[in-house]
Amino acid sequence: YRDPRSDMPVTQFDMKYVEAAGLVKFDFLGLKTLSVLKEGQRLLAEQGIAIDFETLAWDDQAVFDLLQRGDTVGVFQLESEGMRRTLAGVKPTGFEDIIALVSLYRPGPMDNIPLFGNRKNGRAPIAYPHPLLEGVLGETYGIFVYQEQVMEAARVLAGYSLGEADLLRRAMGKKIQSEMTAQRSRFIDGASAQDIASSKANELFDLIDKFAGYGFNKSHAAGYALIAYHTAWLKVHHRPEFTAASMSFDLAQTDKLALFVEDMRRGGIDCLGPDINHSHARFTVEDGAVRYALGALKGVGDKAMESVVSERERGGEFSSLEDFASRIDPRCLNRRQVESLAEAGAFDALDPDRAAVFAGAELILAHATSAHDQKTTGQEALFGGAGGDMAPIRLPRDAQWTLAQRMAAERDAFGYYFSTHPVEAHRHLLAAHKVRTYAEIGAIRVGEGERVGANMAALVEGVNWRTSARGRRYMMANLSDSSGQFVATAFEDDATAALEAAARDGGCGLLTVELDRRAGDELPRVSVKRFQPLAGLAKRSRLQMVIQIVDETLVARIAAELAGAKGGNGLVRLVVRITTGGEASLVAGRDFTLDAELAARIERIAGEGSVDLTARRNRRGWRWSAKPRFAAGEGEASGAAPQGVPQRCPPPVRPPPVGPPRHRD
Repeated sequence: YRDPRSDMPVTQFDMKYVEAAGLVKFDFLGLKTLSVLKEGQRLLAEQGIAIDFETLAWDDQAVFDLLQRGDTVGVFQLESEGMRRTLAGVKPTGFEDIIALVSLYRPGPMDNIPLFGNRKNGRAPIAYPHPLLEGVLGETYGIFVYQEQVMEAARVLAGYSLGEADLLRRAMGKKIQSEMTAQRSRFIDGASAQDIASSKANELFDLIDKFAGYGFNKSHAAGYALIAYHTAWLKVHHRPEFTAASMSFDLAQTDKLALFVEDMRRGGIDCLGPDINHSHARFTVEDGAVRYALGALKGVGDKAMESVVSERERGGEFSSLEDFASRIDPRCLNRRQVESLAEAGAFDALDPDRAAVFAGAELILAHATSAHDQKTTGQEALFGGAGGDMAPIRLPRDAQWTLAQRMAAERDAFGYYFSTHPVEAHRHLLAAHKVRTYAEIGAIRVGEGERVGANMAALVEGVNWRTSARGRRYMMANLSDSSGQFVATAFEDDATAALEAAARDGGCGLLTVELDRRAGDELPRVSVKRFQPLAGLAKRSRLQMVIQIVDETLVARIAAELAGAKGGNGLVRLVVRITTGGEASLVAGRDFTLDAELAARIERIAGEGSVDLTARRNRRGWRWSAKPRFAAGEGEASGAAPQGVPQRCPPPVRPPPVGPPRHRD
């Protein structure tokens, strides 16, 4: 048969009959990972670093340290959550261990992984089914793992030739009864020549048959293990290049991209946001950080972004939105693409008001069309350059996006929450409640049948009602936090009602959960026992906001922003650097309603990193005091407790502050 879509001839025999027809079956695996490795080499070559994977030593301790930590997101064959826990438990120390784990981590043989790890690490004695098999099973600690071991065992125990052993392996794999009966007789006869009793020979045949059913081809596993080793080596020695290369081949897989971004944060690698003047269509490395790809944004397309990048490389960086619009080909961009770029912050260097750029997408495209028409009709500026007499783009400045709107826009553009998750807006509360992310929950060891309690925080994205096999109604909640999406169950009425309300409002909450694990589960199951909306929790919590101000002229603007936040019980302190030297610590008040939205607005005025919002929990034996704990001007600068927070009575005596004189509160 000839496929009309290609020049490749195709047989209609399936793999069982193709050999009987006189053909040979080959498996050709198109592995994306090989392209990832090649892209990693290219990124390093741009920095003058040449690597040759074929010459790498196979005993690099840094690679095995990485594997033992389970830090293998993106590592070929070793990246699933279950495999990462397996690596941490088995602790591979050599290349042979990688081959074995690639072979064992499949349904059936994975039941032997705990025994494999215990024997390898000396927690269990190594035993062999027969003394003659020690040389065959030594590398896998007495456990059948590979098809080659099945064949070698038949040769050692029953005198099979290699050709006969291969027929035995195939017979055991196909489970054809007539062939199995003949092979059993042949095996027992051969074993008798080795002074093995027929009863023991039958026992060994049954044992080999059991493992042959899911034994893995070692040469195949070794090839996989080699690629796994190469990707692990690239990750441990050149992590930014490894991550950029991996993400470039998952441009459309937003779940994978989110996983890599979270992995970068855990690994201490910065992920720079998309930038129309610095990003490329694919992911790149910039000063040790990964620069987000324009082509990875939803709805923009690789080809259009390659066109934008080509223009930037030809004519230099874009100096303004007008410059951008006058130089791009309007046939390559549409309104949705410009909106997606604006939502992602790709135009921030040209205009940081994302809401205005988003709303002005049509104006930008109209400007681009006019500039393009002038170029094509020859109506260019007198001294060269297109659009010399064109009016500037007047963007609509009607409203600023709130923090929540900004995050929602990012999610539309990235497919996930990129710079921050809605839950992170309440991190000042979460720290006080020792909240764990879903990724951290996955690392907790929960034994089968065991139940473990924990605190989590999540955004409720949706809920569905189900009925159990026993007729009990329960809820399945779709949740997410900064580490990814997950599903939890809820049975208690209070929890289900709160989750249902949060799903309608798109709200975040503090979850009191119970974890349990069942046989075959990779991750613990999450059951919600209690759900408290974070918005309500914030109102009941005593908060403190400290604002560092390096320019005293900004105080009036910050005061105006705070004026609309009266009516709560939060304390605001301003630490102002004075131009004449020193700084002033001022309590602006203790009656503010504080939240992450207010903190973000003030930070836009005072500068990034200038606002510290924290929660103070009242504890038994402490009381709220309206009196200053320290003399005016003391305390906060050295990390002591602020005024109006719980304190033990009587307050301790503090020495006077050391340093330049400070203004009193």
